[in-house]
Amino acid sequence: MSHFKKTLCRSLLAATLMTTVITQHSGLSAYAADIATQAKKSDKEITLKKIMSNPDWIGIQPTRWGWSYDSQNILYQQKRKGDVISDRYMDGLGAHDAPKLIGPKDHYQHYNDRVVYNQAKDKTAFIFKGNLFIRDLSSGAVTQLTRSSDRISQPLFLTDGRLSYRTGNRFMAMDVNTGMTIELAHVKKGDMPKVMPEGPKSYVAKEQHKLIKYIQKGHDERTSRAKHSEKLKTQDPTLTPDAFYTGKGFTPRTLRLSPDGSKLFVMAEAKRPQSGKKDIMPDYIRPDASIKAHRARLRVGSFEFAQQKYMLIDLKSRDMKTLSIKDLDGFDEDVLADVRRENHKRDGKKYKSKKQPRKTALWGASWTRDGKQLALMLRARDNKDRWIATVDLNKGKMIQRERLHDDAWVNIYAFNQMGWADDNKTLYFQSERDGYGHIYTVDVTKKSKLRALTKGNYIVENLRPSPDGNHLYFTANKTHPGTFDVYRADLKSREHEQMTTLGGKVDYRISPNGKKLLVQQSETTRPPELFVQDAAVGAKATQISQFTSKEFLSFNWQVPEVVEVPSTTHGRPIYARVYRPDSQHTDDKKRGVMFIHGAGYLHNAHKGWSGYFREFMFHQMLAQKGYVVMDMDWRASKGYGRDWRTAIYRHMGKPEVEDIKDGVSFMVKNENVDPNRVGGYGGSYGGFLTLMTMFTEPDLFAAGSALRLVSDWTSYNHGYTSNILNTPKDDPIAFERSSPIYFAEGLKKPLLLNAPMVDSNVFFQDTVRLVQRLIELEKTDHFETAIFPVENHGFTEPSSWLDEYRRIFKLFENNL
Repeated sequence: MSHFKKTLCRSLLAATLMTTVITQHSGLSAYAADIATQAKKSDKEITLKKIMSNPDWIGIQPTRWGWSYDSQNILYQQKRKGDVISDRYMDGLGAHDAPKLIGPKDHYQHYNDRVVYNQAKDKTAFIFKGNLFIRDLSSGAVTQLTRSSDRISQPLFLTDGRLSYRTGNRFMAMDVNTGMTIELAHVKKGDMPKVMPEGPKSYVAKEQHKLIKYIQKGHDERTSRAKHSEKLKTQDPTLTPDAFYTGKGFTPRTLRLSPDGSKLFVMAEAKRPQSGKKDIMPDYIRPDASIKAHRARLRVGSFEFAQQKYMLIDLKSRDMKTLSIKDLDGFDEDVLADVRRENHKRDGKKYKSKKQPRKTALWGASWTRDGKQLALMLRARDNKDRWIATVDLNKGKMIQRERLHDDAWVNIYAFNQMGWADDNKTLYFQSERDGYGHIYTVDVTKKSKLRALTKGNYIVENLRPSPDGNHLYFTANKTHPGTFDVYRADLKSREHEQMTTLGGKVDYRISPNGKKLLVQQSETTRPPELFVQDAAVGAKATQISQFTSKEFLSFNWQVPEVVEVPSTTHGRPIYARVYRPDSQHTDDKKRGVMFIHGAGYLHNAHKGWSGYFREFMFHQMLAQKGYVVMDMDWRASKGYGRDWRTAIYRHMGKPEVEDIKDGVSFMVKNENVDPNRVGGYGGSYGGFLTLMTMFTEPDLFAAGSALRLVSDWTSYNHGYTSNILNTPKDDPIAFERSSPIYFAEGLKKPLLLNAPMVDSNVFFQDTVRLVQRLIELEKTDHFETAIFPVENHGFTEPSSWLDEYRRIFKLFENNL
């Protein structure tokens, strides 16, 4: 059977299965049957104009989806077609239920996002449009507790039944029965003002007090009033207690009240040292025809981080303790000593290492339900360490539970969730300590070691405790790097259960009663849809939504195969999606295209719907026209563990290009691709890698296009770049060997540069500097530049998308 016929059979089978699933929900059976019928007529060609048009035609995916408070309905928000306005819907689970539009006056009645429960779990509280509400779960009744312009946040039921919340840097506690509200704590920046009048200090002032009774009398009266006022505060329960002060130069940032209302954790931050000069970004297309200069972000290494201070306040005794990072291993290590030594040696200098306290940043703070234990997550500003610590509330000392050190960099994008089990003693958190993102637990009441709750060559994400506190749910790619499902672990027995078998990519929400799962699942050829199933092993998932349009489903989308590309430089396979031409293309040798995804740390060769949906359709179009397309997860991509992620440390563009070379070799060997007719393209990080490939391996691509490209990493932001390359001050070697502009003389084949001009992420200057460099290198015959005056980093205008990809397609057609 030809590949084309196999693809069509798979499409018809999928449509038939979809019909079977959808008929279980009212109103969808006829629609599904219509889709199945249209699938048989799906030979029509996809066009660039359709691909790059407003994506509403594909179907509008819901946002903020989840359960109603009573577990009987699902709630979601959906944008109106052709508009920027969104509506809120409620959808029942019954056979004859249809989505119900929730009117503006009823929004708060059906709000169930980020709710907090009381200790008895018979009430919830939530913030809706800046105000505080409470819901009685037995009756469903919602009561509005505040109506104010004050910004309210951090609702929390205290163990005594009161409801606390934060407004500004104040914490209030409300008796929900009487409405009586008191101020628990107020934290202010700076030093505490002196309460008692100061006595005379200079000789003249002292003599004045001795000689003039009026002066002495006034001082005595002020002192007497101050003492009386202080005494009243300790005896009169109706008075508001004094504020707490963070100390000179420090401003309160993060505040976390303990659930028993007795203690407050405070992170205060000093004023940031004078930062480097900010760039500007000209905006040429303005409503008034003027040119506006936007303030742009700072570059890597151009500013210093502010010092943070961590404090624990006892609200009853009013004792304030400063928590010291000296309780953490390696708090004063020079972790960049080897890097600095190498760079100094290159410049003929010597580096002398010295120990000094490192700057840290609070990454998380979590109290147990009873308020007796506090866990902190701290990260070193030099990116090499992350600490998990609990706090001795009596001594005010940190107790280190884990030091996660990485000679490259600790992951800031994933595997940083942390929380407490309902037993108020078991701390769970994520860590890459064994090379993959897994869950670890520790009993903080004992001198016990960390225990791995999950382990293996897979990653774990989206941790959520079950409502009864007995299980921890998560998603994982256990069965295949590109397939994710929902699992749960028993916190006592530590046994795992696979809850879903939908495959593809999933996210989920547990119903408030813990009996059902709402699962958002997608496949390579289908955007996300919602499914419901019982929270039981082996339970059947029923599709309850049809957000994807008939028109989109009517196309015969090819399911790209996820293949394992052998590596010539390391022992692990490189996973990639492959799109193949159908059997009507009988060329002896085919054309090939390598798509290079953006973000660096991103997972794209999976079996779910890709964020690169336009590129997905473009690749389908290329396959229809006889191209073989590969979409590869080269080293640095997400989903494959710590070593895969950090392979690019201090040398971006080398491991990835090695993997791209192996991908091209795979296409030549296994897909009958002509090695002289391969092109490549990508945006952002993909634009950077397109440049590195064409500059350092000039014969690999016959043509390439770099979109919103990085040409010099010294101009990119600090948070991302300093992880991988450190800073230009500490590690200029890393920047020079990782920046394409240094290798531009290697360009030999046609290169198309596509650059948005108001890009706040990758500056337009990256393209401008590279163009000037190419001009000076006399590469005029090898490159063209297209600019997009109104676009930021992520294009929004269909006309811009269409123009960009018409140019890319033309480049491939002309050169491949």
